[in-house]
Amino acid sequence: MTPTDVTDATFDAEVLQADVPVVVDFWADWCGPCKRMSPLLEEVAAEQGDRIKVVKLDTDANPASTMKYRITGIPAFKVFRGGEEVGEIIGAMPKPVFEQRLAALL
Repeated sequence: MTPTDVTDATFDAEVLQADVPVVVDFWADWCGPCKRMSPLLEEVAAEQGDRIKVVKLDTDANPASTMKYRITGIPAFKVFRGGEEVGEIIGAMPKPVFEQRLAALL
């Protein structure tokens, strides 16, 4: 399963109303570290797609969600469960570090 793109308009339905935990990747096309994290996120989505949902939100194209969730630096990953934000992971990092931090939030 690959990450799904979400927008300001689809955020509530895709993230807040999901029946599994959701990892939201806040990214932008010009962000080098975001591009480096993209393949890692695709791997996580493929490996854990039955337990979690991974989505991507372009911060430039979706300013409402970017402001609402206080995104001041990217890449930023917010984890939602049951419609509530339960944690965040900030910055680019190796896959084992990302997976360890993600597991602590799930």
